[in-house]
Amino acid sequence: MYNTIQIKAGEGGWGGPLTITPTEKCHTVLCVTGGGIHPVAQKIADLTGGVAVDGWKTTLPDDEVMIAVVDCGGTARCGVYPKKKIFTVNLMPVGQSGPLAMFIKPEIYVSAVREKDITVVGEEAAAAAAAPAQAQQAPANDGFKTKEQAKEEIRQANEGKKQSIVVTIGKGVGEVVSKFFQAGRESIDMVIRNILPFMAFTSTLLGIISASGLGDIIANTISPLCGTLPGMLVISLICSLPFLSPILGPGAVIAQVVGTLLGAQFAAGAIPAQYALPALFAIDGQVGADFVPVGLSLGEAEPETIELGVPAVLFSRIVTGPVAVIIAFVFSIGLF
Repeated sequence: MYNTIQIKAGEGGWGGPLTITPTEKCHTVLCVTGGGIHPVAQKIADLTGGVAVDGWKTTLPDDEVMIAVVDCGGTARCGVYPKKKIFTVNLMPVGQSGPLAMFIKPEIYVSAVREKDITVVGEEAAAAAAAPAQAQQAPANDGFKTKEQAKEEIRQANEGKKQSIVVTIGKGVGEVVSKFFQAGRESIDMVIRNILPFMAFTSTLLGIISASGLGDIIANTISPLCGTLPGMLVISLICSLPFLSPILGPGAVIAQVVGTLLGAQFAAGAIPAQYALPALFAIDGQVGADFVPVGLSLGEAEPETIELGVPAVLFSRIVTGPVAVIIAFVFSIGLF
């Protein structure tokens, strides 16, 4: 027996509330939170009577996923599933963010969710939530033509008529200008929504690290390792461990903070400049590891491909990470 639940945004969250009603075909909770079943995903499954699956080990066709649970800090994961019209629960307090922000709508997305924000609703609440959707699917026709009917009549009226070359050129120029205008608008929107806030966050974090003296501790710990090739290989191996890389990867925050601290050490001459390129690859071994199952799903890979591909990619980082450091070290010889 399945139950209808309501999921509200937690403290500092955005979106929702979502009313979820499982069906015989669509009753699976897809958990993509760095491995394992998160307690929030498990509670959703328990209350609805559905099943929670680990998105790192397996996946399902989109029409079988009732809801996706992610822990995205504002990059692509939080928008991938809303783009697919799949209800999405984000454990992080993130609103419309990332390159897919235009697909993140409050009707399909909710963030900062904790276990206490998930409740079972009665049949009346479920019927009230379903009524607007049914009304939208079957709009009333009071004798007026629908937009589709009007478009069809216009198409039939213009059928057989040839457009003049002026009209053709005008339409072509209009489409080009419209695409450039839209591209510019989306670029500026992305800068305002994503890049500038992250710059502010990074600046604040680095200020705290510098003022507290933590930066000196990290720098003094990492500098000796980044000053030698074996040390950078050790860093690369640690960052590439399959159970650590999905945790270190989200938002590339760790890599950016450590990279900024190392940059200061290179500028001060504490580390030879010739190690800058291999050090970059050493601290970036985990970048993108959290996006592997989402990326495969976005590429419409088969469930079996995702089930085998995720661990294959994660384990391959153990090999490709140190190899990338060695290649970068070879290419950096003689650069400085």
